[in-house]
Amino acid sequence: MALITLAVSGYRSLRSLVLPLERLNVVTGANGSGKSSLYRSLRLLADVAQGQAIASLAAEGGLRSTMWAGGAGYSSAMRSGRSPMQGNVGRGPVSLRLGFASEDYGYAIDLGLPIPGPGASREEGSLFGDDPVVKAEAVWAGERLSRFNVIARRGNASVLVQDKSGRLRPVVSDLAPFETMMMRAADPTNAVELLFLRERMKAWRFYDHFRIDRDAPSRIPRIGTRTVALASDGSDLAPAVQTVREIGDGPAFDDAIEDAFPGSSVEIDAVNGLFRLSMRQGGLQRALDASELSDGTLRYIALATALHTPRPPELMVLNEPEGSLHPNLLEPLARMIAAASQRSQIIVVSHAQALVEALAEHGAQMLALEKESGETIVRNIGVPAWEWPER
Repeated sequence: MALITLAVSGYRSLRSLVLPLERLNVVTGANGSGKSSLYRSLRLLADVAQGQAIASLAAEGGLRSTMWAGGAGYSSAMRSGRSPMQGNVGRGPVSLRLGFASEDYGYAIDLGLPIPGPGASREEGSLFGDDPVVKAEAVWAGERLSRFNVIARRGNASVLVQDKSGRLRPVVSDLAPFETMMMRAADPTNAVELLFLRERMKAWRFYDHFRIDRDAPSRIPRIGTRTVALASDGSDLAPAVQTVREIGDGPAFDDAIEDAFPGSSVEIDAVNGLFRLSMRQGGLQRALDASELSDGTLRYIALATALHTPRPPELMVLNEPEGSLHPNLLEPLARMIAAASQRSQIIVVSHAQALVEALAEHGAQMLALEKESGETIVRNIGVPAWEWPER
């Protein structure tokens, strides 16, 4: 099921952002407008299902460094967008909230900092005292949370799940503050909806850093097995292309390569289990090995492979796919993304105007981010109704 609403509150410049989503969406805006923050917030939401949200926040410098910095005391540089919004200078409770609603289920989580016990000191307590904890969490049926459609919610150390009679009953009573319902309560017997939602979130795919440098794994022969989803760094490119050809829509992949590089084709050879990618181009006497391809050509092949996956995810997010691409490739890329949006919901984050305009011609929803007093906003869109779970 496609996402229809994305909500983020308290993350960097995203003080309170609720966005409607369509099948094909383009997030654009000037440098510093919040595109990267929106992309990272989506990844954080996916990390919840992987049990990696706290580790991901730690990699960003901890919860405090990612908090909305608005309120009294931020500088004129932050207000104008010349300086990143970091640190929490407000006096309210620390809160980072992430959520989404799809056509059938919704989910939201509220992360904060632990409250020390009476008289506790850092030396007497845990060394993990700066790790965020889960303050609230809920799963519901439909587009908007209400007290009438809750399927599962967190209650301190308990997880309450709706039973057959419609009542919420505890299925877990020893949930640690750093654990989510997704990590502990999702099971096929007592909380099948949680399990279903977790697996859907885990299947979201993100592509933002294809390795295309001289030492990239995709440039050298490597052991290959059937690969229904290209790795996020493109390292298993050759076997992924062959998988598309054998169990996916190989002709559509070949047409996409021809559309971008007329007279060219991608070839895969396998010797002693080692898969090798090359590209045959018109006018050349031999195929060019992957090690000889330009950065832009290799990236485009990786994008074509990801978008022609034989197992399309419900959601695919492409972060600045235009990197290293020649301007002439942006129109074919837009056509390829638009075709893929018939199989997966797609969010493209881009500042390439030519790509943005080409996607708009294919019916993509434009989400143009702006900064206003340091806060990321989107003008001229209808803001969906949204409610956060109470702490």
